[in-house]
Amino acid sequence: MNNSEIYTELDRELLIQKVQMQMSEKRFRHVLGVEEAAIALAGKYGASIEKASIAALVHDYAKERPDEEFQQTIRKEGFDLDLLHWGNEIWHGLVGANLVQRELGIDDEEILQAMRVHTTGAAEMSLLDKIIYVADYIEPGRNFPGVEQARELAIVDLDAAVAYETKHTLAYLVEKEVPIYPKTLETYNKWVAKK
Repeated sequence: MNNSEIYTELDRELLIQKVQMQMSEKRFRHVLGVEEAAIALAGKYGASIEKASIAALVHDYAKERPDEEFQQTIRKEGFDLDLLHWGNEIWHGLVGANLVQRELGIDDEEILQAMRVHTTGAAEMSLLDKIIYVADYIEPGRNFPGVEQARELAIVDLDAAVAYETKHTLAYLVEKEVPIYPKTLETYNKWVAKK
């Protein structure tokens, strides 16, 4: 890492400590798995390994916060109040990025944006956005039908992996008959339906 690539004042060890303090051991193992996958994808596709590492380490930073804290942050920080109708699956990325910025001092917009869209994807995604979105899905600790195919796709075509993940996530949500966040539909329309 050269001196122009400082995205946080925290060294890796301190960042890991601060992240680990925010979550269960199981969640922390997942975070380390996402970091491993993100670094591999960054190396493969020519993204900043440093940014991929940091974004992966913080992507679930707020995942285990109480709903009340998210609701308070949404009201206080000027988020669209429609967000109050959703839940942690959406909040921990979108609202969690504000907490990462405030509590960890990470101001790099590309890292924060990758965190914001890591669960929903987006119609327009940067290389780092796609890496974190896919790494979260394929990390070594994941075990569900189709994950091996997703891993194989991620190695050869990151955009195809984004489409695969989006399609299967949407199918899962439809099967569960839960409300689908509009940005998830936008991601599907762009990456799967190609509209």
